[in-house]
Amino acid sequence: MRRLYSTGISVYTILIRIAAYSNTKARKLIKGRKGWKKQITKVPSDKKVFWFHSASLGEFEQGRPLIEKIKKQHPEIFILLTFYSPSGYEIRKNYKNADLIMYLPPDTQRNARYFIKHAHPDLAVFIKYEFWYNFIFYAKKQGAKLYSIATLFRNGQIFFKPWGKWFRKHLQYFEHFYAQNDQTALIAKKYNLKNITVAGDTRFDRVAEIASQNEEIDLVKEFAANHFTIIAGSSWPAEHNLLVKLCNHGHDDIKYIIAPHELSEKQYELLEKNIGAKVSRLSQVSKDQVKDTRVLIIDGIGLLSRLYRYGNIAIIGGGFGKGIHNVLEPAVYGLPVIFGPAYKKFHEAVSMVEHKIAFPISNYQQLETIISELYRNKEYLEEKSTQTRLFVEHQLGATDLILQEIEKQIVNQ
Repeated sequence: MRRLYSTGISVYTILIRIAAYSNTKARKLIKGRKGWKKQITKVPSDKKVFWFHSASLGEFEQGRPLIEKIKKQHPEIFILLTFYSPSGYEIRKNYKNADLIMYLPPDTQRNARYFIKHAHPDLAVFIKYEFWYNFIFYAKKQGAKLYSIATLFRNGQIFFKPWGKWFRKHLQYFEHFYAQNDQTALIAKKYNLKNITVAGDTRFDRVAEIASQNEEIDLVKEFAANHFTIIAGSSWPAEHNLLVKLCNHGHDDIKYIIAPHELSEKQYELLEKNIGAKVSRLSQVSKDQVKDTRVLIIDGIGLLSRLYRYGNIAIIGGGFGKGIHNVLEPAVYGLPVIFGPAYKKFHEAVSMVEHKIAFPISNYQQLETIISELYRNKEYLEEKSTQTRLFVEHQLGATDLILQEIEKQIVNQ
């Protein structure tokens, strides 16, 4: 079965190479993997190595609090960080708390043996959905302690199919699973995976840490001062269409901050053209001009998680496409959250909807109704804001819970 699986991975890799001729993401993946054998030999042979693997940026953010606590308390440990997706690697390739950052090579037997031989991880952490069976097998065979954090299991996953016994066997190689929710734990126990703890989502710890740093953005602070402000984070054209209507037909004294998901001159120009009120870009506006601006476009990266402190309501992008972006970043500041209908695969969003602190919408009328209710009724807004903050506070602590187990491995090795 292992040979058959490796063959499947090889075929899939060939298909990615073909796709790379017309697909930018596939092209970046193929290019990024080049030279991985030389990269992995940079892992020192005389140090403890902790290997963290995440698919993309979102999963990295779940592992990040744990990486940073380990690095702070044990700087002598070598941190190896691997990504599958370019969207994670390209943004975090210079992350200072990892000693080596690289793409994970295709999960064939030959690649996995070579990688594990030179990486020689003492501990390996796979985040959320990431399970690469050859890497798991050879890491365990070499003696690494394997952990899965922010784990999410669903009944439809390959391990739990009638023909998934070979895949499920690899789950037995893990020392422990730290699940995000009770459903994951129930599924695990159904299949005799007893080494599981419901720890929650480490991203709550991450957003709380960011909020505690209280880093100001002076121009944005000046822009939002004493104004009811709506912040659109990681927004796409579908959200922009709704925002244009809000700006042109909604309450005149509401201000808007729009942080598009893609840094696109075309999108900036469309917003500037279609919005009747004064629109400015953060990179171009002065302190005097920003006071008279009604819509502020964020045309830079790395600011969004700090922007939400200046808002009253957040509109999160992606809900009219493949799925919503991070809802925890605004939630930590007590912002009620609005997003499109594609949210049900995101546990934290589903939970926030159940707690009535997040509001899914399908059209402009629903959006306008929710905005008006939160805007006109200050007591209602304050109630939702308090509930949102408490929701986040009750989820904190996953990182420390996991770190307690990791510390045992550090001491015993």
